[in-house]
Amino acid sequence: MTSTEAGRLLGTNQTAISNIEASRFGVSAERLRALARNYSCGDETLIAALIDMAAQRKRGWWEEYREILPTGLLDLAELEHHAVSLRTAYIAHIPGLLQTSEHAREIFRQAVPPLPPPDVEHRVSHRVKRQAILYRDKPTPYTAIVHEAALRMRFGGSETARAQLQHILDMSEHDHVKVLVIPFDAGSFPGAGQSVCYATGPVPQLDTVQLDAEYGSELLDAAAQLEKYRVVLDRMEAVALPENQSRDFIRNIVSTLKGE
Repeated sequence: MTSTEAGRLLGTNQTAISNIEASRFGVSAERLRALARNYSCGDETLIAALIDMAAQRKRGWWEEYREILPTGLLDLAELEHHAVSLRTAYIAHIPGLLQTSEHAREIFRQAVPPLPPPDVEHRVSHRVKRQAILYRDKPTPYTAIVHEAALRMRFGGSETARAQLQHILDMSEHDHVKVLVIPFDAGSFPGAGQSVCYATGPVPQLDTVQLDAEYGSELLDAAAQLEKYRVVLDRMEAVALPENQSRDFIRNIVSTLKGE
């Protein structure tokens, strides 16, 4: 139905509905249940999860970047913050949640068109703050599938690359972080042409896939799309090395950098 119709059924107007949908206004549990009834949604598990999300009125840390960074970066930070678990796959880049500040800074310096130095630093600080989900009292379970191509990239030179790989090794020792490497020898596999972030929500209907593109970030939540990317990530994990072998693989690359 249109936002005008939804507003009329809720006893308000189209503007109020638009503000709720755009996250400019909060929504009470009573109103959320009324909206669910009006939209013929009888899934109590989903409704309960939405009510729990709506109750979290505290503004997220990412809001301090609202007028500074693209909206897509803020959406990604919020998505990661609320996810029950995360699974990512990267071919040419190290996952943002595992990047050192030096590595991230070098990536942002390569932006086209070039970013002014203050913008580079804003993006670096935002990326580092995103990583807090891996350090909180109840850290988010995280699986990172990384291709050998990304591990071989030397952003910032050998010293920065070596520190970056060592950081990945250190993070992979945490129980809630799993790093899986796809070596060149694995050959072809689905999903090789893009980076994927699959965020598991409190209920399956709130799962979301985030894709990176040159024009920005894209979010997908249709059931068929989610199923496709679950299969793609499963098949990527199947061709990747097991955790221990992945760590050994990274250590071998680090040793070659130390010899230079």
